[in-house]
Amino acid sequence: MATHPATPAAPPAEAVYRRIGWRIIPFLILCYFVAYLDRVNIGFAQLQMKGDLGFSDAVYGLGAGIFFLGYFLFEVPSNLILHRVGARVWIARIMITWGLISALTLFVTTPTQFYVMRFLLGVAEAGFFPGIILYLTYWYPAARRSQMTAWFMSAVPLSGLIGGPVSGWILHHFHGHHGWAGWQWLFVLEGLPAVVLGIVTLFYLDNGIKHAKWLNADEKNALQHALDQEAQTKPAHSALQGMADPRVWLMALIYFSVVIGLYGLSFWLPLLIKSTGVTDPLTIGWLVALPYGVSVVAMILVGRSSDKRHERRWHVAIPALIGAVGLALSTLWSTDTTLAMVALTLATVGIMVVLPLFWALPNAFLAGTAAAAGIALINALGNLAGFFGPSIIGWVKQTTQSTNGGILVLAAFMVLCAVLVLLTPKLQK
Repeated sequence: MATHPATPAAPPAEAVYRRIGWRIIPFLILCYFVAYLDRVNIGFAQLQMKGDLGFSDAVYGLGAGIFFLGYFLFEVPSNLILHRVGARVWIARIMITWGLISALTLFVTTPTQFYVMRFLLGVAEAGFFPGIILYLTYWYPAARRSQMTAWFMSAVPLSGLIGGPVSGWILHHFHGHHGWAGWQWLFVLEGLPAVVLGIVTLFYLDNGIKHAKWLNADEKNALQHALDQEAQTKPAHSALQGMADPRVWLMALIYFSVVIGLYGLSFWLPLLIKSTGVTDPLTIGWLVALPYGVSVVAMILVGRSSDKRHERRWHVAIPALIGAVGLALSTLWSTDTTLAMVALTLATVGIMVVLPLFWALPNAFLAGTAAAAGIALINALGNLAGFFGPSIIGWVKQTTQSTNGGILVLAAFMVLCAVLVLLTPKLQK
């Protein structure tokens, strides 16, 4: 009896990708919103915490940054575990543990306790972001991934847009309630939602296409066939091969250059605004929301442009240079609230736009286990900048009584990011 080759699966319909997007992306945005808020709310807590506990700028800067040492050490192992056991269980574990640790930071009274809790928070959260970047590769081919990554990473500016006013409101209205300071309430009220979302993740998130009961067999076959076809263009590599690839290390250096700007700005933005003459925490919260609100729109529009044109390098380099200009201008206009907000908005938009578009570069040549290890290594090494950025600004401010020198260092790294990206071969699709 003659046999006939199987009919290739038809390309997935646009409606199927829309359904996937509506199913997983809003939930992932919500999770990352809570994660990022718990990571950087220390920037608002410092407005009261440093005075209450007698912490210097250097102690605060080191504590804010030490999170990333724990994050660095456990990033690659965490992502490899996720690739093995599935996203649903591992993402839930990450969220529950980081939420509890974030909430328990309310009991900190000494610099050592502050350092320990920030380190443990980094250990707990390690693997979440690269895990989601890897998770998106289980659903979307490269041509669609930049826009989805941009939507997911819109949680970062959203955490400033929404979290800024909320954090300012908590500090303003809860200070002194039941004997707790506003910064203590901040850690509790912004930490516990992560625990709740972690429990929800166990019941809501699917590990991948084949586990999605809301897709029929034909839809699953078409989606998997699209991913399999793309995977054939990428050589199969082990985790060690992925981490040893020189391109991975170049990507890590590029990512380091933009992350040092991201966290240097994120952790100090409330204080930079305060230094222009604004004193009320609630007002600072609303002003923090402005650059993040503009960034949300810019991230989506530039991500869409990058996917439409199949171009990545200039879509990363130009925003990086805009971010550098904004950082530099903020040092010149540091005493005028209006001009400072213009500069800080430029800086924030430039940095935020780079973040999701960058990930199209390593995703263009990494797949499978190599992708799990390579993405985690890039994120781990890049996020070491989160240790150096806040620490540099804290040390410079304590030494010179000004943040300007530290901010200019961040600007220089954003220029380095743009230069390195433009020197990168055209790996992306």
